[in-house]
Amino acid sequence: MTFARRALVWGGAPAAALLLAACTSAAVDALQTPAESPHSVSRSAPAIEGTTGLASYYHHEAGAADSLTAAHRSLPFGTRVRVTNLSNNRTVTVLITDRGPFIATRVIDLSYEAAAAIGMTESGLARVRLDVVP
Repeated sequence: MTFARRALVWGGAPAAALLLAACTSAAVDALQTPAESPHSVSRSAPAIEGTTGLASYYHHEAGAADSLTAAHRSLPFGTRVRVTNLSNNRTVTVLITDRGPFIATRVIDLSYEAAAAIGMTESGLARVRLDVVP
């Protein structure tokens, strides 16, 4: 005998109604909590304005060779970030599409194309400043 049937038989209609209300509430809560996906954009990005640190770059998988994208540990997917190379003042705007970097001393992983745009592909690392673009 299922739990719902037992509740109806042992507790009567009030118990069954309470059980049904609890299930409905949980289902509504689950529907109202959006899962983070690469296509969702959160309007409340954490404050990173003026954050400085080391950037590295990575190569994309096939098919994404011309993307100005980046990986960041906490910014929501879809956030646009202006990255400034502090050694030459070149900037690029990237879209956060991935998680990383996984090395504690780095603040962002750029796509190869974004790294080339700010002149850091030869060194592999660059000191950068990050600013969220509205």
